[in-house]
Amino acid sequence: MPAPVLCRLSLALGLLFCLPNAFAETWPSTDWAVATVPTSPAISALEAYAFPVRDDESRKGVRTDALLVIRDGQIVYERYAGPTEVSTPHLTWSMSKSLLAATLGVAYGKGLFKLDDPAAKFYPPMAQHPEIKLGHLLNWASGLAWQEGYEYAPVKSSVVAMLYTRGRADMAAFAAGFEEDAKPGTRFRYSSGDANLLAAALRGMVGEQAYGDYPWTALFEPLGITSAVWERDAAGTFVGSSYSYLTARDLARVGLLMERDGRWGEQQLLPKAWVDFNRTPFANYQPSEETRGDAVPGGQWWLNMPVAGSAKPWADAPDSTFAALGHWGQALYVLPEEKLVIVRYADDRDKTYSHNQLLKLAQAAFQEGK
Repeated sequence: MPAPVLCRLSLALGLLFCLPNAFAETWPSTDWAVATVPTSPAISALEAYAFPVRDDESRKGVRTDALLVIRDGQIVYERYAGPTEVSTPHLTWSMSKSLLAATLGVAYGKGLFKLDDPAAKFYPPMAQHPEIKLGHLLNWASGLAWQEGYEYAPVKSSVVAMLYTRGRADMAAFAAGFEEDAKPGTRFRYSSGDANLLAAALRGMVGEQAYGDYPWTALFEPLGITSAVWERDAAGTFVGSSYSYLTARDLARVGLLMERDGRWGEQQLLPKAWVDFNRTPFANYQPSEETRGDAVPGGQWWLNMPVAGSAKPWADAPDSTFAALGHWGQALYVLPEEKLVIVRYADDRDKTYSHNQLLKLAQAAFQEGK
């Protein structure tokens, strides 16, 4: 949607000037404006799905820890299930990858790197992979022989080894040590290793002195985010794949930034071209039997676009919907057409949760005019 317009009359010149006006929009300052939508059958249906009676012992079924809905810059719905509360920084798991992409976007806007730069330019251990570019890592297309299995395939899992065993002391170096089994840029394979290589490359872009605070100075502080925690490994590299923590309200600020094409108030914090890249499907993505029905990979964000003849992943959401997604049901959904940002923190372990079902119910409850 076009930005609101503010018009001023210049008496001296006899002219009417009309300019985009960020202040005509609602933006959070210290906290969010609240315009809670009254309870309705549609909201009751959403709550029945998102907050069923919990069975914490078996860990089966849908278990939502937090659900926050922002419409047009205001909170219209918010609910938590203990022990998560409004002030609780929740583990984001792989939503960290999208937060890292937003942090990198600030560096990109300052001209610190280009998508076609070799990763080795900023992270020397990648010299053994001279053809892998930063854009390949951002599309999960490094070509490295990575296996992203979790508890269902722990013995063969590259990510379990990286996070918890032989790779945990230096996660980027561990990922860089994998051989290539595809030409970089030709194949999508989801990889937390690619994300941690990007986190290491960020250090080379901004320098050692700035690196430790960079996610805060570049992204969190301009957005007014105060709850963020981001773990680093023993080598001092941010675990860009997995280990950031934010409250739901703070995570929603990143969603609003992305909904409004990288703009925060009057500041273009992320270049529009960077956000467009995040929201563009990886050019060589081909759904497989393993990935069919999954969201489509963009630039460390997930997209709801029909690709290569396949139906869009979330049938009841607009094609323009995109998301940051994490293990066990973490989600930050952005629906630009609906002006909706939805944060869901969760602990889903049996794969019964449906992104499409929650999005369908949320749209029914919170579309403007409802």
